[in-house]
Amino acid sequence: INDEGDVSALNLGMIAAYYYIQYTTIELIASSVTAKTKTRGIMEILSAASEFSTLPIRYGEEKNLQVMARNLTHKLPDSAQFHDANTKALILLQCHFSRKSLSTDLRADQRMIVGESISLIQAIVDVISSNGWLKPALATMELSQMIVQGLWNKDHVLMQIPHFTKEIIDRCEGYEGDEPIESVFDILTLEDGVRNDLLRLPDEKMADVAVFCNNYPNIDVDFNVQDADDVVAGDPVQMIVTLEREVDEDEMDEDEINQMGLVAAPLFPKEKREGWWIVVGDTKTNSLLSLKRVSLQKIQKVALEFIAPEEAGDYNLTLFCMSDSYLGCDQEYSVPLSVAAAESEDEDDTDEE
Repeated sequence: INDEGDVSALNLGMIAAYYYIQYTTIELIASSVTAKTKTRGIMEILSAASEFSTLPIRYGEEKNLQVMARNLTHKLPDSAQFHDANTKALILLQCHFSRKSLSTDLRADQRMIVGESISLIQAIVDVISSNGWLKPALATMELSQMIVQGLWNKDHVLMQIPHFTKEIIDRCEGYEGDEPIESVFDILTLEDGVRNDLLRLPDEKMADVAVFCNNYPNIDVDFNVQDADDVVAGDPVQMIVTLEREVDEDEMDEDEINQMGLVAAPLFPKEKREGWWIVVGDTKTNSLLSLKRVSLQKIQKVALEFIAPEEAGDYNLTLFCMSDSYLGCDQEYSVPLSVAAAESEDEDDTDEE
């Protein structure tokens, strides 16, 4: 409330309203996240959201959750209680990333958690960015990819492809062709006979592989700092970033063009379209300078604004293009920035004389 009695929304309230998130959740996020929070910490904050506190704990489930907790990738916090719905949410999230088989009831609960997590993740990113922290923001963006694809961020990127197993990936890694097979794009460039020998999948499963690989985003990124030679300490800087999807529209029918940007994610319970976070930051100081989230069909142009550093000198900023849906397709670029000293008030006075 200002002196005139006008009421304006605080930043946290605006974020909560935009994503339809409970105010208790947004307060939890704001009080829990720090400049040093890593992916594991973000996952714990996410699972503690009030939105998951209504998950049922059915008869006998506490014992099941205790057994499941023994084999989790990340140990539960010391404060975890197995009768607590938020502990259950954390266990089921980890099971999602590890692709563990579950009972029908737990699978239904897990689908609810996974489906609700994306708007919560976006809110966490916004809270972190309003604090100007780079590394926890990037960690949260990676968690979004993990949730959509049902994988850990340390898993091989080829595990995103439907029906791929450790055995298939071992064969791909052992392939002795001209180029190593490291990415989804490498699967697309293989000769049919070589691909069939490596994958050894029936036709219907090969069709699923083809759908995923063709949907996997191949994005060209171009950027330009406006008036880069005239950047002055403490002044606004504008950067224009262009994202363009590499596709041959001449070979696509209307339906395929409309489907561009639709995410191939068999383990995600809802239809989803790609989102991209465009971030400018300083990795040396862990500073997030500017962020925008955009959708992308064929081409998207984004204007980012940030304030130049207060001290004159040469800086090496980084532009990040982070997918919210796929592992392994993020891009980052070095952005050199020369900042000139601002004119002091004494100099201005001398000029006026």
